[in-house]
Amino acid sequence: MSLYERIVKGNEKVALVGLGYVGMPIAVAFAKKVKVIGFDLNATKIELYKQGFDPTNEIGQEGIKNTTVEFTSDETKLKEAKFIIVAVPTPVNSDHTPDLTPVIGASKLIGRNLAKDSIVVYESTVYPGCTEDICIPILEKESGLKCGVDFKVGYSPERINPGDKVHRLENIHKIVSGMDSETLEEIKNVYDLVIEVGTYPVSNIKTAEAVKVVENSQRDINIAFMNELAMVFDRMGIDTNEVVDGMNTKWNALGFRPGLVGGHCIGVDPYYFTYEAEKLGYHSQIVLNGRIVNDSMGAYVADAAVRQMIAAGQAPKNSKVVVLGLTFKENCPDTRNSKVDDIIKQLRTYEINPVVIDPWADKKDAMNEYGIELKTMEDAKNADCIIVAVAHDEFKSLSLSDINKMFRESNDKGKVLIDVKGLYKIEDLEKTDINWWRL
Repeated sequence: MSLYERIVKGNEKVALVGLGYVGMPIAVAFAKKVKVIGFDLNATKIELYKQGFDPTNEIGQEGIKNTTVEFTSDETKLKEAKFIIVAVPTPVNSDHTPDLTPVIGASKLIGRNLAKDSIVVYESTVYPGCTEDICIPILEKESGLKCGVDFKVGYSPERINPGDKVHRLENIHKIVSGMDSETLEEIKNVYDLVIEVGTYPVSNIKTAEAVKVVENSQRDINIAFMNELAMVFDRMGIDTNEVVDGMNTKWNALGFRPGLVGGHCIGVDPYYFTYEAEKLGYHSQIVLNGRIVNDSMGAYVADAAVRQMIAAGQAPKNSKVVVLGLTFKENCPDTRNSKVDDIIKQLRTYEINPVVIDPWADKKDAMNEYGIELKTMEDAKNADCIIVAVAHDEFKSLSLSDINKMFRESNDKGKVLIDVKGLYKIEDLEKTDINWWRL
């Protein structure tokens, strides 16, 4: 009887290592079909899940309360599982090299508790070759078992889009790979339990790893192109969003727009690709330059805000600047690698300490990650400059009249609005007395 069949019959369990924005949805989805152990090192997070609270907002409180996932921070529970999925983060260091600390730590932990005849599947984004060159030797060393004989390994890159309620785990095609054809078949069968639209097998693990870094690098490059256009059009006095609206009337337009590119995927994955390319003696000409452009956009927005404040007659360091949004994307509590922080850092070089407001972000995360004390909308009153950085529904619902009321009433200087997300129409902005700028 195959491992897949034993899992379906309830004789074996699936385990998830890492219960964040990626791991939690996978665990809950599998728990609707089979027995699942959900492991995370963060005991506080595990207690929240046990209490039915979902800090990621990916599943929701009811989904967590009703799931049969066995939540634990006890690594020895992994010995009960034969199919182990690794969904830990893979960030980059300050020098933009891959930070493999989480995936190495997870590999050591799994290795210490690895049962014979198990399959370990990595979902964490890594450069091509990492699973076989880095992870497998760790599993072997910690377990004393031999890969290919005592246990098998595969790779299936995560494609979950945090905050997206349309493109969910179940309806996104999933890439699957294995170290051999037998392992691939087992992995495909297990994932097909929860992937309603089906899985897409590729020939080897390296190819699957490459798919992940390339699909996000492609998006990064396209957005970098639009960001570069935005910087040029700004000098030309042309509104980029209007150009894009016109361009999108053509059937083959790609629909990308300028913006801040952060988060745990697009803002990180290209560096995994260029890192391995550099090791092989190839210096990226396109991917790396796309990253450089996108990494510069936070500072560019802040500089634009300062220019607008000066043009409006303000003394920027004496102005009250309000930044609406901190998370890396709209309607999502994930603050990881948020490029809004780059706006804030650049403002501080002008001796501006902005008021930052984000109803989605966790206050502790904001303080721990960025040293930012989040405020409430009440604190937005008497603003001189407002930067709408993230298109949360709460901010999209603000009319220009609402925005106007947030400015200082007795302001004898001009009001400044920086519309990073292009939420307001030019014709509406021009009817106000606000000095505005759109990316």
